[in-house]
Amino acid sequence: MRQGRDFIARHGETVFNAARRLQGDAAHTPLTRAGFAQADEMGAALARYLGQQPPLTLWSSSAGRALQTLAIMAEHVGLDWHAARPDDRLVEIGMGRWGGRYYAELIGEVGSVIDPASGLLTPSPDGETYPQIVARVSAWLADTNNDPGDRLVIMHGVSSCVLRGVMTGLPVWPSLGAPAAKGLPQGSLVMIERGVETVIHLGGGHAPA
Repeated sequence: MRQGRDFIARHGETVFNAARRLQGDAAHTPLTRAGFAQADEMGAALARYLGQQPPLTLWSSSAGRALQTLAIMAEHVGLDWHAARPDDRLVEIGMGRWGGRYYAELIGEVGSVIDPASGLLTPSPDGETYPQIVARVSAWLADTNNDPGDRLVIMHGVSSCVLRGVMTGLPVWPSLGAPAAKGLPQGSLVMIERGVETVIHLGGGHAPA
């Protein structure tokens, strides 16, 4: 277990979320005004918790929506966005040919795309599996385990659930073949310290991913 604390945030609402479209690992789907407001709320919550210019390492998914969210949050705590470390291993689940589809349209073709046991997205036939997400986020954890002190990590709906599940030692969901924490709304911020998770701010978003 790391010695520092990890503040893990789910990015704010995007234009895909608002239109009820599957984003998956799309590189850039910009935030809506609601998404900017959610990022503001998370940034304000982080500032209340840590104060100004905390010794915080900034990490982010390489997706534009995560980096946009980070820019707003970093401003709240007086840190330099340019010091952020984007990493492809923190991106959202790859949805293959389902990526970009409207939920309603896809559900009309294939039925529910939500795993009933975990409440998370069902992988698409040609998309990324949950064990594959575990492998990449675990590789990121292994490579960054010696990061000094606290860090802020901006991620996505599904991939953050898997990371949180790995970090808190949750059991494997048989339906997914991987551990995963409970999904949180967009604009949510949690803290994990020595394997224990605390919700710092609960967002107002709604989309599964």
